[in-house]
Formats: sequence, C-alpha cells, structure tokens
Amino acid sequence: MNPEDRIVDIESKLAHQEDLLDELNKLVYQQQQKIDQLETLCAALARKIKDASDKANEGQVPHERPPHY
Repeated sequence: MNPEDRIVDIESKLAHQEDLLDELNKLVYQQQQKIDQLETLCAALARKIKDASDKANEGQVPHERPPHY
C-alpha cells in the first residue's frame, strides 16, 4: 500500500468517525430532552399526589363511587 492510499484510507475513516460522532451527539441531545420532559412530568405528578394527600388529611376529599361501579 503506497502512502497516498494510506492517507486516503485514513481520511475516509476520519470522515466516517466524524459522521458517527455527529449522530451520537444528536442522540444524546434527544435523550436529554426526553429526560427533561420526564423530570417535569414526575415533578408535576409528585405535586398532584402531595396536593391530594394534603386534601385527604384535611378531610376535603369528596366521597366518590369507586370506578368499578
């Protein structure tokens, strides 16, 4: 293999690695967005549960029929 062929091969591998790195960066960014959404959802659910618990402790929960009736 002559030096020029080796350089072309190395440049080809480098280009492939740069493309792969870009794809992985996009994937990490998308995963972080999803994590942020899930954290927001969990915080909202925790607040909702806490509010319901506070109301139950205060006796403000209305008497409702269970969903299976």
